Amino acid sequence: MNDYQPDDYVNYRLNRAKETIAEIEILIQNEYWNTAINRLYYACFYAVGALLVKNGIETSSHSGCRQKFGQLFVQSGKISKELGKLYTDLFEKRQKGDYNDFFDFDGDTVRRLYEPSKLFIQKIEELLSENN
Repeated sequence: MNDYQPDDYVNYRLNRAKETIAEIEILIQNEYWNTAINRLYYACFYAVGALLVKNGIETSSHSGCRQKFGQLFVQSGKISKELGKLYTDLFEKRQKGDYNDFFDFDGDTVRRLYEPSKLFIQKIEELLSENN
């Protein structure tokens, strides 16, 4: 049995989100577009995970995480519909980039999604600090 508390998981996941979003600059510089899409999604996924844990919500899949996030934070207006759509879009693009053969993203797509993804994480960080 571990001695971790929910706030330990929240802090860990939020730090993972920030670390992962910081990796994107290197991936952009090296033109690793599919990997950048993957990391954009996971940065947002880690942030959503922190938010769900903070609110006592458990999920066991990426789809469950997206569903609960949408129900509790997008539909309630705590997160804008645009940022909610971004998260879904990143999930779908990550699936396509990771699992479809002969599919490659381009720099324009990655660059277009990068700043909104940083904003997504920032907004979740604000929600987390409101709950303290």
